[in-house]
Amino acid sequence: MAQTSPPAYKNAKLPTAARVADLLKRMTLEEKVAQLYCHWESSAQRKIFVRGKLSETQLALVAPHGLGQVGRPSEGSGVPSEGFGGGNLSKGLDAYQTAAVTNQIQKYFVEKTRLGVPVLFHEESLHGNQAKDATVFPSHLALGSTWNETLLTDIYTSVAAEVRLRGGHHVLAPVVDLARDPRWGRTEECLGEDPYHVGRLAVAEIKAYQGGAKVERIGARHVVATLKHFGVHGAPEGGINVAPSFVDERTLREVYLPPFEACVRQGGSLGLMPAYNELSGIPAHANRWLLTSVLRGEWGFKGVVVSDYSGVSDLYKLHHVAADTAEAAAQALRAGVDIEAPNGNFYPSLVKLVKAGKLPVALIDQAAARVLTLKFNLGLFEQPYIDPEEARRVVGSAEHRTIARRAAQEAMVLLKNEGNLLPLAPGKYRRVAIIGPNADRCILGGYADQPKQVNTPLQALRQRLGPGTEIVYAEGVRLTDEGNWFSDPVKPTSSADNAPLIREAVEKCRTADLILYFGGSSEAIYREAWSKTHMGDRPDIDLFGDQNALLLELAKLNKPLAGFVFSGPPLACNALNDHAQALVQCWYLGQETGDAVADLVLGTINPSGKLPITIPRSVGHIPAYYSYKPSARRGLSLADVLPLYPFGHGLSYTTFGYQNLRISAPKISRGQSVTVQVDVANTGKVAGAEVVQLYVRDLVSSVTRPVKELKDFAKITLKPGETRTVRFTLTPDKLSFWNQEMKRVVEPGEFEVMVGTSSAQTQAVRFEMME
Repeated sequence: MAQTSPPAYKNAKLPTAARVADLLKRMTLEEKVAQLYCHWESSAQRKIFVRGKLSETQLALVAPHGLGQVGRPSEGSGVPSEGFGGGNLSKGLDAYQTAAVTNQIQKYFVEKTRLGVPVLFHEESLHGNQAKDATVFPSHLALGSTWNETLLTDIYTSVAAEVRLRGGHHVLAPVVDLARDPRWGRTEECLGEDPYHVGRLAVAEIKAYQGGAKVERIGARHVVATLKHFGVHGAPEGGINVAPSFVDERTLREVYLPPFEACVRQGGSLGLMPAYNELSGIPAHANRWLLTSVLRGEWGFKGVVVSDYSGVSDLYKLHHVAADTAEAAAQALRAGVDIEAPNGNFYPSLVKLVKAGKLPVALIDQAAARVLTLKFNLGLFEQPYIDPEEARRVVGSAEHRTIARRAAQEAMVLLKNEGNLLPLAPGKYRRVAIIGPNADRCILGGYADQPKQVNTPLQALRQRLGPGTEIVYAEGVRLTDEGNWFSDPVKPTSSADNAPLIREAVEKCRTADLILYFGGSSEAIYREAWSKTHMGDRPDIDLFGDQNALLLELAKLNKPLAGFVFSGPPLACNALNDHAQALVQCWYLGQETGDAVADLVLGTINPSGKLPITIPRSVGHIPAYYSYKPSARRGLSLADVLPLYPFGHGLSYTTFGYQNLRISAPKISRGQSVTVQVDVANTGKVAGAEVVQLYVRDLVSSVTRPVKELKDFAKITLKPGETRTVRFTLTPDKLSFWNQEMKRVVEPGEFEVMVGTSSAQTQAVRFEMME
């Protein structure tokens, strides 16, 4: 009897395109459509786990024709710990358990479905896999403060491994939105306010996730990355999440789209997620111009577009641009959304639309081919399973914790340091008061689960300040009840309840030699507002609650005071800034919070963070981003128009000098590049890292241009007395803009080049571009 050769799609030696084409020819319409949606057990109406066990009967009902993706398996909804190595169900599944569960689910699809098409598993991984025991790195905005592409490569290579080894293939990260309104609760999810800075760092993330630039095959410790949220999600009206964005096409192309474009063209991202909100009256999930004309037509994007959770249903239920579920599904697919997440609530109706002649099957084939291409290029047809023991060894490892600590060290921004209060001089302060609502907390931020270990500033400083120093502690004020990023409702602590806490703190500080204040905000106050019952956007950006009242009382004691601000967005901490001799913007530093703060306080490390976002003086100063137009900063009545701290600002325990700024030619021809050099010296007594920043202004142009734009940066480390020449190349692309005819051009004329330590502290030189 002659042996039947395996189908071409199972032949690993064939090109991916040939395998995809062969498989598509064998699939029914229903099987193709099934590749275009997900199953998320936490919110699905029909579950696949029954009394804690995977039910093949339920799987056959949920996915009778196969399935594209399963969402967030690490959450372990419906899965007991018995038989999977133990664990705390309230905190999801650990790495071993998750790997075992994903293997179980995968085995069904590989062995029990007609064609044996594997399923993809997706996870959240904004600053670490959102899963039990995974390493939690600093918040995304904190990572933006590092200005360090090498560090981000190390971080997201680690994150990719932790996700993949527990069964994940596709991460819903990175966030590439620009953060330009700190009232917005999702500000902490962004890398910063500047398109060039965000683009540089995000490209490093993409390469780390996927294992290189523009890779086709994804390695066994790497995953598919997903740029989000495509559109103008970071500039919603009033700072309200999901609200419309009123941005014209020029601003869109010059400010908000460049980071996405860089991640597609330079990083080769294989995934993208549209924004929830609308642009020019068209929701992003139905915007064919964005998702097809620009993304695929102009930039050459080859990957998959996955909806944000309920983004397709919002076309019908929120935006009211679709009359029913079928029309919403058709709009999204026609626009370019390949996958509906988190569940297949609308996309199954595509089958009826095709059969009724209302939708061409070619659109289904196109989207299904993109999904299948990922599955082949991830190697799932050859190796669909993972090793739970390897997951247990790698997830939350000591090596990854070391990287997390380094990230936390580099993320802190020293805003002021009068009299060199920090680092603390050994033996100078015999009694130190540690005060504040965040002193004994390790705030992980949104999209984080519970790591294997954490420590707080209070814990670390108690361990490391030494036996000759007495430490007294008081909470001072309480911000809210024990709410967190997930909790509803969140109850602010009343002033009446805080009054005795303030009195206690003041009394403990009376005999102290030094006060270390740890305040700011929390992930229960600023967070993603994902529903009307789960708010997270704020109408003001001052220190929350009764912190200013406490600070005014502490100021009366005339003690040396160092302040540490833990927050998602930048806060207008005027009272703390006025009364503290030293001030550190900490953001949320991840699981290594305590030790990293102690490292800075004691001088074990030298701070090198630079602000990735402007800190406004008040909510009335918004917008406060540095790259404003010439007519935008005329002044304010009886108030300082300048920000509290500018973009790019950040001090060190040493000092740096900039000399001999020079340019390769005073005049260049159109199309030529110009080289800019500057000598940077460490003029202090300790080694330190400096972020050298280069800004450009087009002095005369056919359309208005910003007063300055970041066009390059370099982070360098110098020993005391060392000088290094830093070189930058300004290419024509960095000098281009969109003209009145909406063409990208480089116009001849004079340009000013500014190089320095922040956007507000630079030296300048000019050159002219000739016709």
